[in-house]
Amino acid sequence: MKVWAHIAKLLESDGACALITVARADGSTPREAGARMVVRADGGFFGTIGGGMLEFQSIAWAREALAASIPGLTLRRFSLGPDLGQCCGGRADLGVEVFCREQLAEARGFAALEASGLAFHTRALPEDGKPLRRKLVELAESPFALSGNGELTETFGEAARPLVLFGAGHVGRALVLSLAQLPFAVTWADSRADAFPLAVPGNVTKQLSSDPAEVLRAAPDGAFVLVMTHSHALDEDIVAAALGAQRFAYVGVIGSLTKRARFEKRLAARGLSKSLISDLVCPIGADGPKSKLPAAIAAGVTVELLIRHEQNQVSTGTVEGVAQALALGQ
Repeated sequence: MKVWAHIAKLLESDGACALITVARADGSTPREAGARMVVRADGGFFGTIGGGMLEFQSIAWAREALAASIPGLTLRRFSLGPDLGQCCGGRADLGVEVFCREQLAEARGFAALEASGLAFHTRALPEDGKPLRRKLVELAESPFALSGNGELTETFGEAARPLVLFGAGHVGRALVLSLAQLPFAVTWADSRADAFPLAVPGNVTKQLSSDPAEVLRAAPDGAFVLVMTHSHALDEDIVAAALGAQRFAYVGVIGSLTKRARFEKRLAARGLSKSLISDLVCPIGADGPKSKLPAAIAAGVTVELLIRHEQNQVSTGTVEGVAQALALGQ
């Protein structure tokens, strides 16, 4: 969720809002540390910290804080069983921060950072009854950390994984929809202009190109590469180039075990080593549903990509890069 975009919008329209953050999660809890939601004074909200009684109580708490009109941060600990009657059995520390209109410029700047696709870290020293004033810092150990002297360090945004998707067929269309709200920045390449839909999700950039090698050269190190064009020969060319580059974290091609066996022979004939060929994922989404419906294939591939992404997290932006993005957004 774009936390700061919602905060900025509500400060413009309502003059105030509250941010609920899961500061710490121990045991079985609905959401992990760093989960957030933005609450309006009337109880409307964006995002979720997992639903259920924990979320219900936190919204009521945020509304009380907004009604008091005192900006600042407060913390509360919930034991889900004894306090809320939930069966999870875990414990969650929640933070509620009230924002006021005078923080609008700051919110707009951080909203621009979120839109840039960079994860960024801030630090602030909370004072009772006063709005937090954040500064950008290089590193943070956790999404939300309050030290003994009251210094708050937070991580906002999520570093999106660059993903290059070759092919705008039925499965490609289903996949970009499946990835729409996930941490992937998708470059969607095809040589057929009429293959693309008119509208695409916000994390997708269409690239009309008849030169896949050029698209691959422009992709950053650590990107994921997915191949599902209308031509098996073209698939093979792209896969060979992607594996040969030895700089992508995932190279997958839609297909079957038969297609994989043929590709292994042909890639070896091109001079690729067994080690490089073994990195090829084919068929993609093999552990997912057995249905061949495009949406079902996309669901299985999406799960596979999320697991790979979590296993090999991309680095976040530097302070300098984040500061540049912040300056551009103001």
